[in-house]
Amino acid sequence: MKPITTTAELAAFCNELAGEPFVAVDTEFMRETTYWPKLCLIQVASPTHEAVIDPLADDIDLEPLLAVMRDERILKVFHAARQDVEIFNNLKAMPKPLFDTQVAGMAAGFGEQIAYDALVRQMLRIELDKSSRFTDWARRPLTEAQLTYALADVTHLAALFPILRERLETSGRLAWVEEEMTAISDPAAYDVDPEKAWRRLRPRKTQAKYLAVFKAVAAWRERTAQNRDQPRGRILKDEAIDELATQAPTSLEALNNLRGVPKGFGGSKFGPDLLAAIKAALADPEGYAPIVDKPGPPPPQNAGAVVELLKVLLKARAEEAGVASKLIATVSDLEKIAADDNAATPALAGWRRDAFGADALKIKRGELALVLDGAKVRVVEVRRAPKAS
Repeated sequence: MKPITTTAELAAFCNELAGEPFVAVDTEFMRETTYWPKLCLIQVASPTHEAVIDPLADDIDLEPLLAVMRDERILKVFHAARQDVEIFNNLKAMPKPLFDTQVAGMAAGFGEQIAYDALVRQMLRIELDKSSRFTDWARRPLTEAQLTYALADVTHLAALFPILRERLETSGRLAWVEEEMTAISDPAAYDVDPEKAWRRLRPRKTQAKYLAVFKAVAAWRERTAQNRDQPRGRILKDEAIDELATQAPTSLEALNNLRGVPKGFGGSKFGPDLLAAIKAALADPEGYAPIVDKPGPPPPQNAGAVVELLKVLLKARAEEAGVASKLIATVSDLEKIAADDNAATPALAGWRRDAFGADALKIKRGELALVLDGAKVRVVEVRRAPKAS
């Protein structure tokens, strides 16, 4: 098998894809020691064409393929799409429209976050060869076995996608998956603006001084990691950001006294730069501090018991529907519902409200009950006795 290594070859292949209803796409990348994922291989298969593309080749420009990713007439099919989508988004080619077979598998009853090989095994009755699973995809040349292994990731995906989609259409759940795809293809989900980096963390306090330093340190770490192309954790651990925000050091000595900061950090080239960022935030903490949602009212005393009850209800409803419970609601969703009937959570909106959310509120109001019927939990309506006149 010969991978595509020139722009001319890639353009010819992409011309063949122009009239296809969908393409299955997968990538191989490395990012263990970098901030930015290093794209090493791209596999693409349509109902009639397939290819492995070498983005590391000297004479290749990926623009013909990126144009396909942007072409909204062609559906792009991935499995566990987020990291692949992140790569194409970084290349200014957000894949739209897209379909994630892992999410679809959850809606079709294949369990929580089903792996690609398991989905192929269950749907196509094919056992995948895993001998090249731990390949260093940045090394060249790749062997015939490695290229064959990589291409199988999309040829089987192209085969199972129509079957999975039909299954969802028959069960009336295709719209559920399409709703999830909107979130995956939202560019905001892949925003790496350093000034927004604090949002991925959990500030523990709400004072302006703390939040200003918290935001400044998170932005400094993000910017430094991007510029040096190193993982965030190699620059500074998450827990150190909270300590820096709490202590707000303004000298190298104070910086070195913090437990969460690596030994000798103040004397490194990072120290003065980080202190400058902290001092800039402290110059106007009220103006620089981010606006965070204020804590809501304290949960009711029985919130823990309500959450446990909702977990049982969720499991029962998910089993009845043949859907992975994680697709319907998370533990965080249940905690919010336990504390507030009008909580801003996906579990109380759209199809999730119909499948679970409305019943969750009825359980809280005592209108439904959970009954153990042998080994199965049944949900039953509670009949209230009429009030005495």
